[in-house]
Amino acid sequence: MNRPALPSPTTSLARKRSAPVLLVVAHGSRDPRHAATVQALVRRAGALRPGLRVETAFLDFNLPSVAGVLDRLAADGVRDVVALPLLLTRAFHAKADIPAVLRQAPPSLRIRQAEVLGPSPLLIAAVERRLYEAGLTPGDKSTTGVVLASAGSTDPEAIAVIAETARELRRTGWCSVRPAFASASLPRTEEAVRLVRTDPGVRRVAVAPYVIAPGRLPDRIAAGAAGADVLADVLGPSPELAALLVERYDGARAADRPVAHTA
Repeated sequence: MNRPALPSPTTSLARKRSAPVLLVVAHGSRDPRHAATVQALVRRAGALRPGLRVETAFLDFNLPSVAGVLDRLAADGVRDVVALPLLLTRAFHAKADIPAVLRQAPPSLRIRQAEVLGPSPLLIAAVERRLYEAGLTPGDKSTTGVVLASAGSTDPEAIAVIAETARELRRTGWCSVRPAFASASLPRTEEAVRLVRTDPGVRRVAVAPYVIAPGRLPDRIAAGAAGADVLADVLGPSPELAALLVERYDGARAADRPVAHTA
């Protein structure tokens, strides 16, 4: 019986070398926990795709910068890059800041910008993982109200995505789910905690930070959770988030829409 020929080691190596570099673009923070958490997440994502070159860059506060990494990749002879915004919603940074810096990249680089992380069922799963790690169980869902607390935005599209994410989380069986924001939008976390506690059937209130890494705004969320019964951790380097990075990378490769360079 004829069997399909297996790729030679040389062919497999060539495929790995031809794969676009994954460049994860994070916002950055003065809080050192932020960069450490981002790096841990990126390492976990890279482990899911052995042989893939994965780099991390920051828009502000931390190094390396996006421009610095792009220059280094071009100097290394890299020709193909997928830039992945480490953002949960498509707001100003994804729409303006990141495309602007990518368009200033060396012209030898072919760059595709991946979609932001949200919305995604994997993010819902990551939120629930953190709630369970904080002490809740699936059996607690029917009597627990959840405040889904995000950083906040003035972008209507981003606010709508957070609201829909809260509805999706509610559909998994939690007694009540309300969105909250640490800045720019209302309600604040403490107000949402009070509102959820008055919802029918709620016996306990949990705050689930819908943020990737620690920092000033996540600390504000934690302070606003003082009246809650349970405070979950940030999403951090969860396996679901790592898998989502790879999923967005693959989606950008398939879409094949390069970022246009400025003249």
